[in-house]
Amino acid sequence: MHITKQLVEHLAKLSLVELSPEEISKYTQELDALMGYFEKLNKLDTSHIDPTFHVELPTHVFREDEVKSSFPREELLPMFPAEEDGAIKVPKIIEAS
Repeated sequence: MHITKQLVEHLAKLSLVELSPEEISKYTQELDALMGYFEKLNKLDTSHIDPTFHVELPTHVFREDEVKSSFPREELLPMFPAEEDGAIKVPKIIEAS
């Protein structure tokens, strides 16, 4: 896969990231070089190598859920500037274009 400036611009737009023309050029070159490296890795013959999913044996990391008491909602809501239908209301921080 070849990385183009149009692809970098598209990815930046999807990520809501503004890039300068210099950054677009730089990232196009860097990502294209990285994809070239991945293509080299894909050409390696790994048919004689067993798949490795875990380097170590998996251990059980889950625990039982415990029901614990929380702060009373009536005490917390007055601490916030706005509330709507029993929920904390915050200003919008992401503007999608």
